[in-house]
Amino acid sequence: MTQDYRESIKELVLNEETFLRLMLKGQLRGQEISWRRVVVRPVLIKHKRHLQFSYFDAKQDITKNYRGKEAEEKLAEVLTLPFSSIAVQSTIEDVHVQISKDGKAIFSRSKPAKTVEQPNLSHDARKKLLLPADRPDTFLQAIGIMNEQGKVLASMQDKFAQINEFLKLLEHTGELAHFEKRPVHVLDCGCGSAYLSFATYHYLNDVKGIPVQLTGVDTNGQLIEKSNLHSRELGFEQVCFEKAAIIDYEPVVPPDIVLALHTCDTATDEALVQGIVSQAHLILCVPCCHHELHEQMRAVAAFRSVWQHGILKKRMADIVTDALRAQVLRLMGYKTDVVEFVSSEHTDRNLMIRAVRRAKAGDERMMEEYRELKEFWGVVPYLERLLREKGCWPS
Repeated sequence: MTQDYRESIKELVLNEETFLRLMLKGQLRGQEISWRRVVVRPVLIKHKRHLQFSYFDAKQDITKNYRGKEAEEKLAEVLTLPFSSIAVQSTIEDVHVQISKDGKAIFSRSKPAKTVEQPNLSHDARKKLLLPADRPDTFLQAIGIMNEQGKVLASMQDKFAQINEFLKLLEHTGELAHFEKRPVHVLDCGCGSAYLSFATYHYLNDVKGIPVQLTGVDTNGQLIEKSNLHSRELGFEQVCFEKAAIIDYEPVVPPDIVLALHTCDTATDEALVQGIVSQAHLILCVPCCHHELHEQMRAVAAFRSVWQHGILKKRMADIVTDALRAQVLRLMGYKTDVVEFVSSEHTDRNLMIRAVRRAKAGDERMMEEYRELKEFWGVVPYLERLLREKGCWPS
């Protein structure tokens, strides 16, 4: 069976007409591996097709290009490494192989997630980034993402990708040019090391020319102290950080934009409440771990087979949690969508809830859909309980 899946993967990757991308990641329990992930894609170099192998670990990434017999040998080599997850994208189907701890390969196929007519063979497949990787940026250098030569550090590639994708999704709301009052007030909930805070301020204030006042809140006093020092060093006079729990923080000025990147469990709900209560125009959050609804959800008859597997129950709880959050935002008058944040090769927590304030709260149809969903699963979300405590829940 193990050999069968490897041969199937090789056949897909070596199909020059349809192959788009291969990613291997995750580590089998009890096995050692040098790389966090390996990505393979086709490229055209000097008019000849090659396979480009990119190897990533915590500190560096190495890219090598091979063709012909050598490419086949390197492909066979990476397929022997003890990765637990293998995903192949092609123009006709997507294939995922999950390797269990006893070595069993679980094979699944689906329609392509993205419609692509033919492989992109450009050697340098960089996206157009809002903060480019190939141009020296004093801000990126100051926060330790880029070195003095203007190159993004290998150990910061994931953080760099997350920042750029967050800014892109903020830009794509089309709302930045519509703020009538200036400066725009931004609240970053659970700001942590404040990479997102600083990048948002830099992009809006310095790149877009939109005056901004930004406040970051977090319960980690050492990080708050460090971020305030960093803000002074960067000359960001309109950026400050305060030690506080998200739910306890009381903004001096109601925020226009509320951000939350990878806030854990119910801290995401607290960030959403900050935005809703303040009637923020924009709310963008990327949830992290989900625990609260996981404990409440019961085994609905049609899903008993799902409940037999802990990982499937957990993923179902994640989906239901974010679906209920999105529906509450719609109910509170926000046009809301749930979109992919960064690619899963950068982080497994890759969903963003994005909301733009559009209407009055309390739409009856939205309320009915919300009730049906929570009653089906037998849950009362923390987000609803918080809004009721704040006196903001529609009657």
